Amino acid sequence: MPEEFTDDELAFLRHARFGELPERVRPDELVQLVETDPARDYSAEDPFGHLKDAS
Repeated sequence: MPEEFTDDELAFLRHARFGELPERVRPDELVQLVETDPARDYSAEDPFGHLKDAS
């Protein structure tokens, strides 16, 4: 039968396992990421090349 924990006990167990958590990021602190490298073209590669015999 699983143990039942109170909210305070669960909070203590989370803190014991993960330590102090960083502050939550506010929406005004978020930045938009921009890809700088072109996307890799997988269409020209052999999708089963890793399965071929290397001998």
